[in-house]
Amino acid sequence: MRVFSRFKFLSRAVHEEQEGEHDGGEKIKYPLTEGNLCTSLTLTVWRKSLVISCKGFTVIDPYGNLVYRVDNYIVHPNEVILMDASGNSVLTLRRSRKLGLVDSWFVYEGEMGKQKVKSRDSPVCCVRKRVNILDGKPKVQAYVYRVTSDSDKRHAAFTIEGSYAHRTCKVLDEYKKAVAEIKRKEANTKDVSFGIEIFQLVVHPGFDTSFAMALVLLLDQMFS
Repeated sequence: MRVFSRFKFLSRAVHEEQEGEHDGGEKIKYPLTEGNLCTSLTLTVWRKSLVISCKGFTVIDPYGNLVYRVDNYIVHPNEVILMDASGNSVLTLRRSRKLGLVDSWFVYEGEMGKQKVKSRDSPVCCVRKRVNILDGKPKVQAYVYRVTSDSDKRHAAFTIEGSYAHRTCKVLDEYKKAVAEIKRKEANTKDVSFGIEIFQLVVHPGFDTSFAMALVLLLDQMFS
């Protein structure tokens, strides 16, 4: 499975639903348990917070249920918290700025708050925007690195290719297989267009929905 060794939630799939039956034969839906994501899951992402005067994101599943939300997008520009439907912190994304170097975003489990990062609160990965226009990889938008005990050594785990500005991106693993995709949302009628504020996030089996959404947030920070 394409996961980080200590990234437990990358094998988690708690937001898709499976069908069961009542005694009378009526089908009902139950949340899937960990590891039961057997088919691709398509989430609808709305680049708008449900909280008035906040800039953020709202994510719903194929059944119209709220899955994720981001409400602090403008209050803390260097820290973004991805929350579940109940407002519990799932992942914290922090920007690390160094003079003369490219900004890096580190992903932490749960909520870090305003505390300083301690050694025990090590990030599970680092995401960096591609800036070398002469590297022969024009389609690459960003790289996702594993963070090892040696801070000077990072190992690329995923590559993001495409164009976030046009909402056409793919997250590729080390074997160049797509594990998640960002796509334009198509309307049922020709006279309606969702534009780029409402789009789709397709998560393939074996990849976690929360981490996929975190990558969407980071791409938005880098290219919006």
